[in-house]
Amino acid sequence: MKKNQVIYMMCATALLSSCHIYKAYDRPDTIETAGIYRDPVSVTDTLIADTTNMGNISWKEIFRDPKLQSLIEEGLANNVDMQAAILRVEESKALLTAARLSFLPSLNLAPQGSITKMENTGYKQAYTLPAAASWEVDLFGKLLNASRDQKTIYLQSQYSQQAVRSQLISGIANTYFTLLMLDRQVEITTETVDIYKENVRAMEAMKEAGMITEAAVVQMKAVYHQVSSSLINLKRQVREVENSLSVLLAKAPQQIERGRLEDQYIPDELMAGVPLQLLENRPDVKIAEMSLASAYYTTNKARAAFYPGLNITATAGWTNGSGITVSNPGQFMFQALASLAQPIFNNGKLMANLKVSKAEEKIAQMNYQQAILQAGKEVSDALHLYDATNKMLVQDKEQIQQLEKAVEYTKALFQSAQSTYLEILSAQQSLLSAQLTEVSDNVQRMQAVINLYSAVGGGRE
Repeated sequence: MKKNQVIYMMCATALLSSCHIYKAYDRPDTIETAGIYRDPVSVTDTLIADTTNMGNISWKEIFRDPKLQSLIEEGLANNVDMQAAILRVEESKALLTAARLSFLPSLNLAPQGSITKMENTGYKQAYTLPAAASWEVDLFGKLLNASRDQKTIYLQSQYSQQAVRSQLISGIANTYFTLLMLDRQVEITTETVDIYKENVRAMEAMKEAGMITEAAVVQMKAVYHQVSSSLINLKRQVREVENSLSVLLAKAPQQIERGRLEDQYIPDELMAGVPLQLLENRPDVKIAEMSLASAYYTTNKARAAFYPGLNITATAGWTNGSGITVSNPGQFMFQALASLAQPIFNNGKLMANLKVSKAEEKIAQMNYQQAILQAGKEVSDALHLYDATNKMLVQDKEQIQQLEKAVEYTKALFQSAQSTYLEILSAQQSLLSAQLTEVSDNVQRMQAVINLYSAVGGGRE
């Protein structure tokens, strides 16, 4: 009786100590999301949370240009990285199915035949037609945790696909707006080249009339050639950006049909939502969490390795041979075997494996927290960039208005001999620079919208 009690106590202790092995992953309470959004204007430095998250809005509501929408749809259908991500999801799904089927017994048919001849005897033919089955009984969660681990890998592949999708949408939109920016800069620079060309013609006429010197004409020609050179460079950039966008769409470099910068829609208000939504919306954050879940299940598998494993095998079929004795007809046979293996001493490998798994789980948790902080940084940066570019555009418009007046005034003063050609050149160059800067700042504001949309997990669907 005492012996039975000891056995029962040992079994009860093993079961109680292995309870953690069967527990599914839960997000740690130590993960912090509070205050990770930084307000771009508030002195408290913490953004007031909004329940509305623009990441939950369809990308078609953010990017309303029909030509851009067509390019994004083409990219989602043809981009190589996107297609590879879809295939990786299929791979992980197949492995998950295999992991779930590991709970079932395996069944194999293994027919065998032999011919035996001994001295002074004839040939004896023997055969065996067995069906062999084996089943690993999952007493302490080895197969359970392996299956759960494979599920996290499958989910990781899905989130990776979402990340590629989001990055592709943002990449196409950014490249598209860069093209529109260059188009507008080419347009402004072309107009400036025409103005400078007319200035050269007018100054040559004034030189012939003895109103100015050859030095003034040469100076104007030099500026004309400088701006003409910058126009050539801008057109080169247009061609290169078109080529880059073509590659994103998985097609040969070619001209890209597009709209105009002035016709683009910009949301009046950006909505980041509550920080907790990042944990569910950002694919990279979800990937980091799935890495933590996988490390958790790896630790559980390391714990389960300390407990016994039970395997059951069975063989059934027909045979006409037993050793060298052959009987006809064949007879039905059946054999079953159960084996229990309890680790006792493995040179410290099991303990070392458990310690390593716990350390990797801790590292995965720190990486998860870091991914959340990085996401908060990207949201904060995008909000501040949007706020800053809005303010910069106000200043750009004021600057351009003043410089346009300055050009008009200097021209009038020059015609009345109260100013020099250098003042006209300086005013015109300043105006060109301000106009190009305004275009660049306008695109930066659009990129801030794209960055925030991606930062809060937009483009998943």
